[in-house]
Amino acid sequence: MTAPTPIRFTATDLDAMASAEGRLAIVVPPDGKLDTVARRVNRLSRGALERLVASARFAKAKTGQVITLEMPAGLAAETLDVLVLPRNAARLDLRKAGAALGKAKAGKGLTVMAGNMKNVAELALGIALRDYRFEAHKTGDDVGKPAAETVIHHADPAAAETAAAPLLAVAEGAFFTRDLTNEPANVLTTTEFANRLKALTEVGLEVEVLDEAALEKLGMRTLLSVGQGSDSPSYVVVMRWNGGAKGDAPLALVGKGVVFDTGGISLKPAVGMEDMTMDMGGAGVVAGVMRTLALRKARANVVGLVGLVENMPSGNATRPGDVIRSMKGDTVEVVNTDAEGRLVLCDVMWYAQERFKPTGMIDLATLTGAIIIGLGHEYAGVFSNDDTFCESFLKAARAEGEGAWRMPTGGGYNEQIKSRIADIKNSGGRPAGCATAATFLQRFVKDGMPWIHLDIAGMASVKSDTDFAPKGATGWGVAALNRMIADTCEKG
Repeated sequence: MTAPTPIRFTATDLDAMASAEGRLAIVVPPDGKLDTVARRVNRLSRGALERLVASARFAKAKTGQVITLEMPAGLAAETLDVLVLPRNAARLDLRKAGAALGKAKAGKGLTVMAGNMKNVAELALGIALRDYRFEAHKTGDDVGKPAAETVIHHADPAAAETAAAPLLAVAEGAFFTRDLTNEPANVLTTTEFANRLKALTEVGLEVEVLDEAALEKLGMRTLLSVGQGSDSPSYVVVMRWNGGAKGDAPLALVGKGVVFDTGGISLKPAVGMEDMTMDMGGAGVVAGVMRTLALRKARANVVGLVGLVENMPSGNATRPGDVIRSMKGDTVEVVNTDAEGRLVLCDVMWYAQERFKPTGMIDLATLTGAIIIGLGHEYAGVFSNDDTFCESFLKAARAEGEGAWRMPTGGGYNEQIKSRIADIKNSGGRPAGCATAATFLQRFVKDGMPWIHLDIAGMASVKSDTDFAPKGATGWGVAALNRMIADTCEKG
């Protein structure tokens, strides 16, 4: 796994600035007033900081922006990074500012003079989240080296370190999700995915792997129908974190883990198919959240379940027109084998409810292209049967800066997925494709079970940088779900 940049807090030492190597960062508020640290840097750099603050470049700078001075005189550092930030900056602004430093850091050593900054742990999380590189399959002398240390000088380093610890667990969970989502399908096979999840026992999770024989016995026929065209076996992996009171029902997280999606017999176009290595993004987020909860010793009971399959065309593949009986007992007419994720999720969702009787259930999936047409890459689609449960997630997503937007289910969408020959069909066609997919899943939610469906097709992996990640896998959802669990499930 890609390790987050090591972050160390130390007591403020003004004398250390002159000899700090790599990158040196200081904070200057938008009004340009220099504090003790900045004044020292200004003297060392022979007035360079004052000249910068008086310039049009500084006047145009936005909150959280980093202005870099290369090879500053009087300093050993290669660069002086001036972070433009108010002294009373909001938590999310601090995190974004840290991400700007993390982007500039690019794996190199960084010294940050944070003074007595409030909520400095948020700055540290931003640095950690953005200083990420997936280099597992690159070669060369400069590849694969761990990120150099970040040292943050602060007036109260012990308190800062304590506050940062649970936040940096979020970074580690997000990195785990990103690594899984970035991996090519010839590496992250269903078996390899299951093995990486089994290794989470090392951080304290209980992990159980159900193989095809077990799934057949349970009646997970819709899930198995997706993977039957592949040589790779299908699995369901159950991860349990029991940090709450013994006997308390858990929150259930369910993830779609299609390690590669050709579309099956309903074959996708060749252009862009290489991106379908990210179709296990929902399972990746569930795994990242579970890792985070274990690392920070969350006081909650949470179970994460992921269905791991590969959707391939072959002589044994499910055909359009086939009828499959789900674990629930409902029959499904498969009219499009590229609408496979809901076939995986519906069985795992039913199993989660039957076995664990959770307090609520959240499923995550790169489910539809339709959600990208509707919301682009700014928001995940949020579908729910419970306003209070839904708002608890939306509130957490807003707090973490992870875009999420509520969408409708039910009503006339049920008519679109009626089947002539079975109880339901797996696609309602192009109109409202994300809503009909969610409505299909809602059929497998028991009465009285609070439920959220997150369609993350536009968020799991992107073609350009985001605030907190370079292009590629984002780790979206780890922070928001961790926050929701902390806010609603943890006691004491």
